[in-house]
Amino acid sequence: MPPAEPDATRTVPLPLREQAAVRDRWLSQRLLDLLPVLMDRTGIDLWIVAGREGNEDPVLGTLLPGAWLSARRRTVLLLHRSDDGVTPVAVSRYPVGQFLPATAEDGAGPAGDWEVVRRFVEQAQPARIGIDVSTDVALADGLSHTEHCALVVALGPYADRLVPAEQLAVGWLETRLPEEIAALHALNRLTHEVMAEAFTTAVVPGSTTAIDLAWWLRQRLHDLGVEPWFQPSVALQRAGVPLVEQNGALLPAVPYDAVIESGDLVHCDVGLTSLGLRTDSQGNAYVLRPGETAAPEGLDLLVAEGRHMQDLTTAELIPGRTGNEVLAAARAAAARAGIDADVYSHPVGVHGHGAGPAIGRWDEQDGVPGAGDHRVHVDTVFALELAVRRAVPEWGGQCVRLGLEQGIALTAAGVEYLDVRRAGLVLVPAG
Repeated sequence: MPPAEPDATRTVPLPLREQAAVRDRWLSQRLLDLLPVLMDRTGIDLWIVAGREGNEDPVLGTLLPGAWLSARRRTVLLLHRSDDGVTPVAVSRYPVGQFLPATAEDGAGPAGDWEVVRRFVEQAQPARIGIDVSTDVALADGLSHTEHCALVVALGPYADRLVPAEQLAVGWLETRLPEEIAALHALNRLTHEVMAEAFTTAVVPGSTTAIDLAWWLRQRLHDLGVEPWFQPSVALQRAGVPLVEQNGALLPAVPYDAVIESGDLVHCDVGLTSLGLRTDSQGNAYVLRPGETAAPEGLDLLVAEGRHMQDLTTAELIPGRTGNEVLAAARAAAARAGIDADVYSHPVGVHGHGAGPAIGRWDEQDGVPGAGDHRVHVDTVFALELAVRRAVPEWGGQCVRLGLEQGIALTAAGVEYLDVRRAGLVLVPAG
């Protein structure tokens, strides 16, 4: 009997060989079912994704086999839309997974690669040839200047058919298969478990610093085989140290190397990578004072307000709206509810700060030109990221900021939280 297909929903990371098999299976399905829809939606007949070893187009890695870690020499992928679907062809010195091979007649070297591309275009006669150039979306701007110039020269009169593939690249990067969403449930569960473990086992009040905790998180993810895609961050707030203004936002002022003390509000931001997907989550904990058995009521009220703001934001996450429209609607809803909030949510999946509609940034609450103008589509995973502020009576009326971030999937059925919706503050013993 053939071996069973790897189960990508397992919480423990899969062995690397099994991860490659899962990714190859996903790629086949995406090329077969997803890409034709996206090419029709954006009106592109041929998509050219090219890169040289050591200078990768961000899209290229999402099209390569699971056993490939980068381009090899020059790798040119041609994705041609026809009546039969999408025909994937590779101009490369090596076999490229699901792509059909195409080689130069003489195989003489780099110049021959572009000759093959020219002959393919002459035969296919595409009306619109998409290439990865973009002013607003870095992830859709991966065609290097040198490769762009070489392609234009090689195509000759066909170069007039070149168009930016920004919308196609964004759609490809932002759209998740149901099986990918299922895997993200498991990966987000692991993220939440690691954060909870950090709060409950790695924090020794009066000894552990915020930097110690950040490095503990990074090491723990590494040891589990799910590398972080950014350095975990830990921020502290405490009574008597008010927020400070930075670039128009109120942010914590406790030094990043401070020792964690009883009575502190501890916030961490963590993201891991596995199966070519990423998570981006935040967690909050309260360090009990001696004799305390619960967090101050004012902090619990702040948590409740944050959850209400999450509800207000997801209610406005409507397919067809732009990210800027979602932001404006969520902020208007917050104002009606009397909530002091900032919203800065974003797609997450293949990349942590992924392609797709930006729904604010922490320092851009009036809209994000370019990235915020992209429209919301179903089957997109977002990091629902925001912050709320309110005065906490137990801290002498000091304003406290609570940052929240959790993965959500927007599907045809609505919004679903990845793993489960996290509730409340983790309580850290006084020591």
